[in-house]
Amino acid sequence: MQRMEKHTQTMAGHWLKLLVCSLMMMNTQVRGSNDVEFTFLESAVSKGAVCLNGSPPAYSYVKGYGEGASNWVVFLEGGGWCHSKRNCQYRAKSMMGSSLTRGNKTAFSGLLYKDKLFNPDFYNWNKVFIVYCDGSSFMSDIEEVDPETNVTYRGARIFNAVMEDLLAKGMKDAKNAVLAGTSAGGLATILHCDYFRGLIPNASRVKCISDSGFFIHAKNLPGAKQREDYYANIVATHRLANFLPASCSSKMNASLCLFPENLVGDIQTPLFILESAFDSFQIDHNYMTLAFNSTPEWNECNTNLTRCTSTQIQNIKDFRVAFIETLQKLDNRTSSRGMFVHSCYLHGHIFMNEEWSCSSVVGHNVLENKTIAKAIGDWYFDRSSFQHIDTTNDVPRNCTSTLTSEELCKECIHQLN
Repeated sequence: MQRMEKHTQTMAGHWLKLLVCSLMMMNTQVRGSNDVEFTFLESAVSKGAVCLNGSPPAYSYVKGYGEGASNWVVFLEGGGWCHSKRNCQYRAKSMMGSSLTRGNKTAFSGLLYKDKLFNPDFYNWNKVFIVYCDGSSFMSDIEEVDPETNVTYRGARIFNAVMEDLLAKGMKDAKNAVLAGTSAGGLATILHCDYFRGLIPNASRVKCISDSGFFIHAKNLPGAKQREDYYANIVATHRLANFLPASCSSKMNASLCLFPENLVGDIQTPLFILESAFDSFQIDHNYMTLAFNSTPEWNECNTNLTRCTSTQIQNIKDFRVAFIETLQKLDNRTSSRGMFVHSCYLHGHIFMNEEWSCSSVVGHNVLENKTIAKAIGDWYFDRSSFQHIDTTNDVPRNCTSTLTSEELCKECIHQLN
């Protein structure tokens, strides 16, 4: 009888979770209940903290509750960079250069998701999404407005203004805190990590998560000079030389200080590097396009790996070798450094449920039998260290799910049980 009751309770719990899944899908797709409105920092404009087009900074914020009331996770949006006056002028007219051309809210997912089942370690924390509209990984600070293009370069002021507002909202009393970001936001996380730690010196635990932000120089691969020139143009356009970490710029040309391999060794705050050895953005933009120029044949390969030629696959594999070698040259002996490097052809993870807590479903993207969320949660709370690079799979894997949202949700629940 007890066994039957236990089985009945287990089945009831399973069906309850499926019901939760269906309701979650309904809330997200129909009612949009996971959307969070932007806060526009009009008061920051007088301080010169503005987007490329002069619009005010913006962020979305959800207040924490329960045990998470004193904990904070701050997420920096990604979206590349602008690397010339004209390129920044073009960007200023887009949603990546303005806070006013993208609606008034964003959907929280992944690390910022509100559901305990899918985000057990951070679901009830204070959660912040910072809009990226400066094209410099929140690093630029040029006083004058460009008279020719009317573009303003003030990314660092945006970061500081939002931090000041969050500190006033209670982040100054945080017990635990995370600074995280994806792509250009992942690079921004690396660049601002120690500074962020200094803003809340009384916190018990402050750590940083860089998602797809470890951009490599790859000096031994074709296109190394083009990559160096590309990032040098970013540094020159935004006049970043004096704002990049002196621990790097005092040893080498500042243009090399946007490559994290030259930065992370000096970061004192615990840092987690989440990446793919087949980072699709880096392979497409920083390697194949800069080194070989974009071709219709490459574009077909980039969007569908089954269409790649043997030469293209070899080029992709060469990038993986360079990427892993770059990571392995870092001093990773400290347990405060976390690392999850897989072999899916992807760029960006922690802001998507399917890659965050459901990575076991999407292409079976797990390392050491852990999903991305589990590996990062264990590392953050010191339950166990995690430093793992997939050195086995030397061919890029397609990890894009073909399941519907509801099928993915249900399969994810099954994996989480």
